[in-house]
Amino acid sequence: MAKYRKRPVVIEAVQYAADEESYNAIIKLGCPRVEYADYWAIPTLEGEMLVSPGDWIIKGVKGEFYPCKPDIFAATYEPV
Repeated sequence: MAKYRKRPVVIEAVQYAADEESYNAIIKLGCPRVEYADYWAIPTLEGEMLVSPGDWIIKGVKGEFYPCKPDIFAATYEPV
């Protein structure tokens, strides 16, 4: 068995704060979204995922988007 380390990758991300400013920043990031009456979601490579206040919307290295819970984001990413 061999061990591997994840390569350092720089991503773009916006934290959704359930306000117009963060929502507009997500739109500016280019994230597609599906809006419903009481919530919204984003299409991902794994299917449609709901976005909750506090979630980070990440634009991946190949232009894909996905939400990430704040605790996972903090454990995985740091500012550059």
